[in-house]
Amino acid sequence: MEYIISEFSAITGISIYTLRYYEKEKLIIPNRKENGRRCYSDGDITWIQFIKRLKDTGMPIKEIQKYAELRAKGDTTLVERMEMLVQHRVVLKEKTVKLLEHLDNLDDKISYYQTEINKENLNK
Repeated sequence: MEYIISEFSAITGISIYTLRYYEKEKLIIPNRKENGRRCYSDGDITWIQFIKRLKDTGMPIKEIQKYAELRAKGDTTLVERMEMLVQHRVVLKEKTVKLLEHLDNLDDKISYYQTEINKENLNK
């Protein structure tokens, strides 16, 4: 199917302004109709969903741009793209370990406060 920018925006949940920015940054390159209007495909939906996931994982736009450039070159870049994702996975795992440490520290502090509050309530 083909979608105009407003339809594509509604489907993907990405504003028209952001879609134009992504195009300017060469993250997505929609086809153009004879009249020059952008025309998006189902494949573009899949691609933009992947970009959103990369952003959600904290991948910087510059890295996503590099990935998009490699993707545009085709299957000859599969190894490079995989290596990028493997490296990003390492970074995510490191961040996850840190976040879990922070969560444990918060849990300890909450437990301490709960114990202190319960002691106060018993003494009343």
